Amino acid sequence: MADQTMTTQSPVRPSALREFWYYFRENRGAVIGFYFFAAFAFCAAFAPFIAPYDPTEQFRDHILQPPVWSEGGSWEFILGTDPLGRDMLSRLIAGSRYSFFVGIVVVTIAASGGILIGLLSGFAPKMVDNIIMRIMDIILAFPSLLLALVLVAILGPSLTNAMIAIAIVFQPHYVRLTRAQVLAERQKDYVTSARVAGAGLWRLMFITVLPNCLAPLIVQGALSFSTAILDAAALGFLGMGAQPPTPEWGTMLAEAREFILRAWWVVTFPGLAILVTVLAINLMGDGLRDALDPKLKRS
Repeated sequence: MADQTMTTQSPVRPSALREFWYYFRENRGAVIGFYFFAAFAFCAAFAPFIAPYDPTEQFRDHILQPPVWSEGGSWEFILGTDPLGRDMLSRLIAGSRYSFFVGIVVVTIAASGGILIGLLSGFAPKMVDNIIMRIMDIILAFPSLLLALVLVAILGPSLTNAMIAIAIVFQPHYVRLTRAQVLAERQKDYVTSARVAGAGLWRLMFITVLPNCLAPLIVQGALSFSTAILDAAALGFLGMGAQPPTPEWGTMLAEAREFILRAWWVVTFPGLAILVTVLAINLMGDGLRDALDPKLKRS
């Protein structure tokens, strides 16, 4: 009779994506924020097909028409019209495209430059590191919106220059965060082993250390996305961002501020769009932090 050997099977480890979603969905606010962000991204991607009218088309016979549920409203313009007779719903949907574009461009520029400088600072000699960090401290000493205003005033008011200014203002946050993560990772055994095995400086920076620093940077990117939308709206409201007739939410608020008392909808709906979008992204960022930080994961 053959000997029977007992085999023990180790439990199958779930994939990284399934594990991430398991921890992410435990935060209900983050899941709700994710669904709102998905709807926002969908509107931004398919705005020309979803919007019932061209956002710049003027209906002169329907100037300041109220929303459909108010007296004098109609289903032709569900959210009413603005002072020039343009459909509010179409302009809000088109504005989501500009806000999404601002968030993507600002985070891409700020993160790529900030991560590179932070890596160099973390691996550089102490004197170079001190010079880089003091420059970052000087930039952080200025109020972010004020510094963005100064940069836009120098470059000229436009949405492109507003994005460049906001990205420059955000870079120090990525530099400081990346440098802190690099300094923490450099002391670990796997980095020492890679160095002993003959890994060069560039390999240590980009292949060995950087992938292990990405979790907090992803969270910072999500939070920067919402802040970029806020700052772009603020610059647009002050006349230093997107210029009329661009249907950007901050610019829409600036155009409608003199009609606050007689046409509440022209101010309320762009403000609500900014509020809901920023809140959803911030909630999603909290969920990303919980799901990506191993210290916050529950066993």
